[in-house]
Amino acid sequence: MTAMDQRLRELREQIPQAAIITDPDVTESYRRDRARDPQAGRPAAVVRPTSTEDVQAVMRWASKYEIPVVPRGAGSGLSGGATAVDNGIVLSTEMMRHIEVDPITRTATVQPGLINAEVKRAAAEHGLWYPPDPSSFEICSIGGNVATNAGGLCCVKYGVTTDYILGLRVVLPDGTAVALGGPRLKDSAGLSLTKLFVGSEGTLGIVTEIILRLIPEQAPSSTVVGSFATVQDATKAILDITRVMRPAMLEFMDRASIGAVENSMKMGLDLTAHGMLIAQSDSPGADRARETEFMAEVFRTNNATDVFTTDDPEEGEAFTAARRFAIPAVERLGSLLLEDVGVPLPMLPALIEGIEDIAAARDVLVAVIAHAGDGNTHPLIVHNPNDEDETARANLAFGEIMDLAITLGGTITGEHGVGRLKKPWLPKQVGEDVMELSRRIKSALDPHSILNPGAVL
Repeated sequence: MTAMDQRLRELREQIPQAAIITDPDVTESYRRDRARDPQAGRPAAVVRPTSTEDVQAVMRWASKYEIPVVPRGAGSGLSGGATAVDNGIVLSTEMMRHIEVDPITRTATVQPGLINAEVKRAAAEHGLWYPPDPSSFEICSIGGNVATNAGGLCCVKYGVTTDYILGLRVVLPDGTAVALGGPRLKDSAGLSLTKLFVGSEGTLGIVTEIILRLIPEQAPSSTVVGSFATVQDATKAILDITRVMRPAMLEFMDRASIGAVENSMKMGLDLTAHGMLIAQSDSPGADRARETEFMAEVFRTNNATDVFTTDDPEEGEAFTAARRFAIPAVERLGSLLLEDVGVPLPMLPALIEGIEDIAAARDVLVAVIAHAGDGNTHPLIVHNPNDEDETARANLAFGEIMDLAITLGGTITGEHGVGRLKKPWLPKQVGEDVMELSRRIKSALDPHSILNPGAVL
């Protein structure tokens, strides 16, 4: 029996209710998230706790032996944030699935293994709504959303994950469990430690309970769809809308993504268009009609070749579903390097045009979709992994797109996280002084660097 076998036996005795999996045929599926990091290690075990107490026991054990622990949610991450390390532990929160909705305080207390869509459904049973809606909301976990501060299609108006987090229970690397925040809408007591852990990608602590703010259910939406002959016209329309109003949704798809979606969904999308915008208004009463007509007029003024408006929720949802399906549709064209760069809105046209130039220079297909209303784009770099030259060119494009975003005053990630794939570019964006401050915080909380080592910092 190896030393690790003996240590895992000790851990089993401490958490008899949790699953500890060492079968390599099973642990293989936990080595990578959706980013498919080729540098993924081989974990000694996968641990699936069911409670905060289980997680505490795991971290006390890991701290004692200085064994690395990589937290994992649903594995839908796109930046390599849940990449296993050799001889470490993958701690999967998938079995932590309790939820309790309090309609009086309009909060939901949830464990991290709940899927985003499940939280939405539980809230809806009480006439409430949890707004953050990543495109992967049907498969991504709330814990993963917290870890990366996920956004989504409606965040242009309603904000991102951090805007709905009132409290957290977090297990630190030494096994201490701390309760941060609570079911209060206003709380200025002490340092804002709750926000410190949102977006920390499992490098500072493991979130085991989340108190979410809920709001009244969303009002019915009207949808406007426009097709544009040029990307320039589409991006001009985006800026003309956002300088006047905050739509409930404002999404962009380029020609490549339109074609991929149409090939799969057969919706009759305009395959000659170089850009398509999908916008929505959910304002009350007459304001919804006024905003809808305003956006349609902006589309027409900016030379939209086709403008479609509907008050029918099902018709509107069909276009929303098409936008959500863009990544899987493009993925059918080849393997993807998935970007997540964002810029201040006035720089959005320069970013999209610059991405087109990079794609042409590197001779790779880059499909661009975007949460256009807040400047967060998702360039999807398509390549054949069996073609070494094309893969090399795709990797060069990946880095050049991030460099471009930084040059334009933007960010290397708006909602997917830094993980491991974007780590080399983080210092270019934030600067060495911020990197050093971040490392000091990491060292204070995790002196042995056992939590998600190799990620972010």
